[in-house]
Amino acid sequence: MSTHATDVEGAHDVGDLGGLADLTAAEASAFLTSVTEVASGSSPDTALPLLTLALSQVLVAGARLGAIQDVVPTERFEPDPGVDDDADPLRDGLANALAGIDDYIYVIDPVTSGERADGSISGDLADVALALSHGLKHYSAGRRLEALWWWQFSYLSEWGDRALASLRALHSILGHLRLDADEEAVGEAEFDALHP
Repeated sequence: MSTHATDVEGAHDVGDLGGLADLTAAEASAFLTSVTEVASGSSPDTALPLLTLALSQVLVAGARLGAIQDVVPTERFEPDPGVDDDADPLRDGLANALAGIDDYIYVIDPVTSGERADGSISGDLADVALALSHGLKHYSAGRRLEALWWWQFSYLSEWGDRALASLRALHSILGHLRLDADEEAVGEAEFDALHP
């Protein structure tokens, strides 16, 4: 993203950006609600589909931010939104909910390098939640352009990558759960379906 100091009112229609900020705030809040629910352990049977859906939806919000030109806030420095939330309880709750399937391997940069690294879905989700909640603090304080700038910048530099990597891991897990069925059981089910 560029760092030139351009007055955002000259580069964008503020009204349009205000609507985008409202939409992004709603999507960020929905993501936080979903991951908090999974971390609570209240719905273990729906954890994987819920996280897959939440990540997919928030990545649409991120893609929308990545598709517009740089959002440049009116102030040169980011106002202090206060102390960041403690992501450890969320991270720990998600790690418990995803015990046994949390860790995965990913390619750090598929364009410039084939280097691989270890990742964890719980860590990724907590990092995404932290970035989104940071922007929500700006938004709640009435600094909608600041919130948009933060969400766009952090999407391109951090949380978009983490969200994509963990979504890919979740997709792989769901695929194995749904498709790696015992051949004999599948054959019996097909026979029963064809011969009622």
